Amino acid sequence: MKLDALTLIGLASVSIMVICYALERKSPWFIFGMACACVAAGIYGFLAGTWPFGIVEWIWAAIAYGRWWRDWRSLV
Repeated sequence: MKLDALTLIGLASVSIMVICYALERKSPWFIFGMACACVAAGIYGFLAGTWPFGIVEWIWAAIAYGRWWRDWRSLV
């Protein structure tokens, strides 16, 4: 099975999302990492032609950025 660059971007972004999701209780920075990975997965979705996936990932990114901002502000 041959993986092209676009597939590798999708695989990497979703893998980082899962790792950050599993660790998000340890630090708000894992929530931030998940949000960034969601943006990357959304870009992958649009580039791959699966725009509904891209939209859903960007919604998840907005939710995660909001959670990160709230959690980060509570620490400062």
